[in-house]
Amino acid sequence: MENNNPDYTYKNVIQINDADASRKFLANVFTWMFVALGISALFAFEFANTPSLRNALIDETTHQINGLAYLVMFAPLAFVLIMSFGLNRLSYPVLALIFIAYSAVTGISLCFWLLAFTASSVLGVFITSSTVFGIMAIAGYTTKQDLTKFGSILIMFLIGIVVASIVNMFLHSSGLDVIISYVGVAVFVGLTAYDVQRLKNIGAGLTYGDATASKMALMGGLTLYLDFINLFLMLLRIFGRRR
Repeated sequence: MENNNPDYTYKNVIQINDADASRKFLANVFTWMFVALGISALFAFEFANTPSLRNALIDETTHQINGLAYLVMFAPLAFVLIMSFGLNRLSYPVLALIFIAYSAVTGISLCFWLLAFTASSVLGVFITSSTVFGIMAIAGYTTKQDLTKFGSILIMFLIGIVVASIVNMFLHSSGLDVIISYVGVAVFVGLTAYDVQRLKNIGAGLTYGDATASKMALMGGLTLYLDFINLFLMLLRIFGRRR
């Protein structure tokens, strides 16, 4: 499961109340999200369907993943931490380059999921995930209810999912895996609405177009990208058909 909700800090923000600025900011956020998804999908497809690339990660004789594969699987977390803690020190072009590299490496790690599940089930779950994500994004944008407390509870559940997932790496419990998957779907469905509302509020307090706003839009794109990817993976674990 991918790491979610990086703890980044925004500084030197010029506060205004402008609905148009909020819409433009969110448009930029979703642009970055779609760019990241496109890059990840491309790399996942290429590595899953190109024997020479696939064999760089999986031993052709034993069919076991190698050290490079483990590096690819854990590298996305390092990228997220670099972007989160380096937000106020890295320039916008460097941050964007790291985000693109992160999307590519995450896509490579996702190729293992494409190899494990049938193409039809992956496509079906992707469409389902897109629909659910879209509905919750609209709900988060349009609702008048403050989701701050709700979001805090979801983040606590998210931490619990991460801990349970790590424990289950050693227990190999199918029952616990099912519980994690269903709870994970609920958590990331809720986080989608919460994060969209939070980003909407952030956008309403910005002068759109300055460097800080650009960085914040990129990090917002990262947050929604993580919400979508994790929702997709949780649904795939439940409804996906293995090869």
